[in-house]
Amino acid sequence: MLTIINMLKDYFLMAIDNIRHRGIRSWLTMIGIFIGIAAVVSLISLGQGLQEAVLGQFKSLSADSLIVQSSSSYSTFGPPGTGAVRKLNEHDLDLIKSVPGVEMAIPRLIRSVKIEYNSIAGFKYLASLPDNQEQINYIYDIADLKIHEGRLLKSGDKKKILIGADFIKKEQFDKEVKLGSNLKIQGQSFEVIGILEKTSSLEINNAALMPESDLKEILNLTDEIDLIVVKVVSKDRVEETAELIKRKMRRDRNEKEGEEDFSVQTPLKAIESLTTILNIVNLVVIGIAIASLFVGGVGIANTMYTSVLERTKEIGVMKSVGARNSDVLQIFLIESGLLGLAGGIVGALIGISFALFVSSAANSYFGQELLAVKISYPLIFLSISFSFLIGILSGLSPAYQASRLKPVQALRA
Repeated sequence: MLTIINMLKDYFLMAIDNIRHRGIRSWLTMIGIFIGIAAVVSLISLGQGLQEAVLGQFKSLSADSLIVQSSSSYSTFGPPGTGAVRKLNEHDLDLIKSVPGVEMAIPRLIRSVKIEYNSIAGFKYLASLPDNQEQINYIYDIADLKIHEGRLLKSGDKKKILIGADFIKKEQFDKEVKLGSNLKIQGQSFEVIGILEKTSSLEINNAALMPESDLKEILNLTDEIDLIVVKVVSKDRVEETAELIKRKMRRDRNEKEGEEDFSVQTPLKAIESLTTILNIVNLVVIGIAIASLFVGGVGIANTMYTSVLERTKEIGVMKSVGARNSDVLQIFLIESGLLGLAGGIVGALIGISFALFVSSAANSYFGQELLAVKISYPLIFLSISFSFLIGILSGLSPAYQASRLKPVQALRA
């Protein structure tokens, strides 16, 4: 056993020496492996971070809730209901409340408004909170809103607002917004009574919340609703309740299926669609990486064939002093495997570094932690192992050719 270990150690050292001896050629051989592994590690790590960030935008939908809103007449990046042909109203709210399975229906207003502070004006999203405390608590719960400083809004509050975490950045108004600051919204003054903790939702971080009665007053709104948050009696009945709401609203509006001017969004369907898209992106990335690894494997095979030709006399000497075919085979397989292994390790390091660089650059550009890097150690281990396997498989044919050389023919070459 000890003899075998010593022999493998010698083979290993010999393989390392041969790789070092080839210098630049060895590094050029591993470029394909570098690219493949770096692509897998960096893009999947960024993809997982992106998936978490995107799904974080749907945190405002809990498993037992759904969202009803008007369909827009054109593509828009504005608040819900922007450009809607027919807006939701109190009649729609009462209709939804009457649907079996609906425990609570909460009207919401989300508008872009002019906000002034420190003599600087800007447009921000402003969302309403209902006047009922139970409904207020439900909105806080499904949106996972937690207070960072001050307190949350409660029923009965007037002329007071909550602001998102990004609101307090100095560059927003060239002066830090603090607890107790007064912001002028649509010409009226509102006191900041709470600053929310940072969330994974970009909209919440950049938005302010105020009582619904105040929002209706400053915008002069009456019978108008942007979206309705529906709490279902059980998460197991969400899809069923969504269908009942669609059916009842279609009948009330005299609309055909597929031609509705409203939408009912369930959290599971939204998350499933996003997950499917992101999984497809990951599969494309893996496909590109496999193609790069194939190119890297061809490079290793080419290098090993060249090595066999260059070391024909050396192989002849080894065989003449007693080396068996299996010994020569092992030496060349170890060498090709090491090329794959080294390529995998360096590629993984490049991939992690690239992912961190892209994440840092993106977060600096957007001014917040938008894109995180999720480093998966099992993924790194599997990538390096796969790279090692590619190296061995690529070296099989050249190694077999080297092991079959006859001593006399090899010495004459």
